[in-house]
Amino acid sequence: MQILEKIAGLLWGPWMLALILGTGIYLTIGTRWLSVTKLRRAFRAAIASQPGAEGEVSGLGALCTSLAATLGTGNIVGVATAVAAGGPGALFWMQLAAFFGMATKYAEGYLAVRYRRRGRDGRFIGGPFLYLELGMGSPLLARIFAAACAAACLISMGTTAQINGIVSAAEDFFTPEPGAPLLALGPFSISLPALIAGGITTLLVALVLSGGIRRIASVSTLLVPVMAGLYTLLTLWLLFLYRRQLPGATALILHSAFAPKAALGAAAGITLQKAVRYGLGRGVFSNEAGMGSDPIAAAAAQTDSPVRQGLISMLGPFLDTVIMCTLTGYAVVVTGAWRLPGLSGAGITLYALEQLPLPRGLISFLYMLCLFFFGFASIIGWSFYGEQSLRYLFPCRRNCVHLFRAVFLLLLFAGSFLSSGTVWSLADIFCALMAVPNLIGLLGLAGQVFQGSRKYFK
Repeated sequence: MQILEKIAGLLWGPWMLALILGTGIYLTIGTRWLSVTKLRRAFRAAIASQPGAEGEVSGLGALCTSLAATLGTGNIVGVATAVAAGGPGALFWMQLAAFFGMATKYAEGYLAVRYRRRGRDGRFIGGPFLYLELGMGSPLLARIFAAACAAACLISMGTTAQINGIVSAAEDFFTPEPGAPLLALGPFSISLPALIAGGITTLLVALVLSGGIRRIASVSTLLVPVMAGLYTLLTLWLLFLYRRQLPGATALILHSAFAPKAALGAAAGITLQKAVRYGLGRGVFSNEAGMGSDPIAAAAAQTDSPVRQGLISMLGPFLDTVIMCTLTGYAVVVTGAWRLPGLSGAGITLYALEQLPLPRGLISFLYMLCLFFFGFASIIGWSFYGEQSLRYLFPCRRNCVHLFRAVFLLLLFAGSFLSSGTVWSLADIFCALMAVPNLIGLLGLAGQVFQGSRKYFK
């Protein structure tokens, strides 16, 4: 556990944060602040369809698949963890990362469609591994990214990081007073609710995966609006009840973003480095801008223009972090849940929602439902990323995909019993291993993005 935290801290040092922010700033300026000037056009492009264009799913389906992966438990558990560890100021850095991350997502979507190709099975494949190989001429970086993405899918982002939140919510609902687990072995702690919730989730994921990208996109298009709408209504209601505390919460977030010791007191143990590290780190984990996961879904979109799909991809950080993460962040700040001892992960956000004038059992049930929808959608989205990475690494071996799915489901079930600290440390490590080669590719191919965008908008 401590070793993983040290590795994560090293990988997410100042150099990584500077690389992510610097890339986003460079792409924002190079695209002439496209994330601001073309936001309305991006929403129109997402709603419209191009049925005659090449691709496997609609542009909206590709966006929902991407949002299914990004709108995971990071929006609920990850934000609460970031605010608890880095103070309310971490929320400011999350928003900053999301704003500049919109241009990063645009560039990723653009390059994904430009360099995508059909595999031997007739399905489209694309993402950082192809624009690193074909655009940058670096098969080594492409393989490093693909291997890191497959590992992230199996070990953290697609399995443990998501199902851990689902299981935590199930345990809080069914056993509000924790008792002795059925079995405790090292980092594993198995309880009956965890066993049932993990088993049901794994079974449902298996049913969806058997249908490939089309079924994943169909389920995502259904789940994303439902889960986002339910969670948004609950948090907006809570913020309305605490509306008088909102100005003070905003001032605290801004003050602690730059001077946490002065805003929170030295006894809190929160430094500026912690606020920046947890804010940017959880921001990247939440919207995945710069990680290179989103363009894998964008490559499957039915579109005849890289720019059009880039605009649709750009909506991800806006919907994911600017809206959803902000709601969670303000909820845990105005209720004071972030500074209560003994609370961690899903328990922080649950405490905030319990301040609603509803029975505690109903709140726990709705919260469990939100976490299930968020986590389940993220699991199926990331499973597609992992499969595509494997198809790139082993294009001629069809059995690899079936083996991957079996291992994925096995690790998904096992992730139900891992501690949350271990889960988030693993997520941080694999985020970094994916981000580095992808960011190198974005910087190297930025000129193509700028030139293609200017030509399109003329």
